[in-house]
Amino acid sequence: MFKALFNLFFPEICLACLKPLLDNEFTICTNCRHDLPVTNFHFNDTNNLVKKTLYGRAEIEQATSLLYFEKKSIVQQLMHQLKYKNQPKLSAFLGNWLGLELAKCKDYQNIDVIIPVPLHYKKLKKRGYNQVQGFGKSLAKHLNSNYIDNVLIKTTNTTSQVKKTRLERWQVKKELFTTQNLNLIKGKHILLVDDIITTGATLENCILELKKAENIKISIAVMAIA
Repeated sequence: MFKALFNLFFPEICLACLKPLLDNEFTICTNCRHDLPVTNFHFNDTNNLVKKTLYGRAEIEQATSLLYFEKKSIVQQLMHQLKYKNQPKLSAFLGNWLGLELAKCKDYQNIDVIIPVPLHYKKLKKRGYNQVQGFGKSLAKHLNSNYIDNVLIKTTNTTSQVKKTRLERWQVKKELFTTQNLNLIKGKHILLVDDIITTGATLENCILELKKAENIKISIAVMAIA
């Protein structure tokens, strides 16, 4: 009764279209969810753009993205809500969605560890959360894996990638990331997770650092690919 009354005056809104959610809807309304451009790379690997982006640059086992990202699209609206409008619940929502699908794919049945692309501690303090954390933890739950965020560390506080040109994104410094506690991932199959992949420079640098651990395999899962 109280919840219904509360929602009457302060309705939860869809983070995509910003319209009030119905009683049985959470985070994203049914209409917007059906309109989201899913990739299905994990079901059909024929034109896997995540793999193509990293081909010849970093050795990976598997790779997927839940959504396609375009400017001025519903997906851009969601990413903006997630990163700049204090909506970390969207991260878990997307992680649960993708996690349910990956749990059906044999290529993702042997993931041991899920590691998020980290934020620099100053940016983490300012935002209050890593926008990939809920995504990674939800994936870990569905894949029966461990979520570990104390191995890969970001060492340089870079500016937002949103307004950078494609060339500037390519020029991400190699020393942006470092690793610690490598014993935690030795001999493991790692699923490295991030929000958006554009040029792949960030993921490439993370993979190169993680490869300092012995006998590991790395797969990729992101929320969206531009």
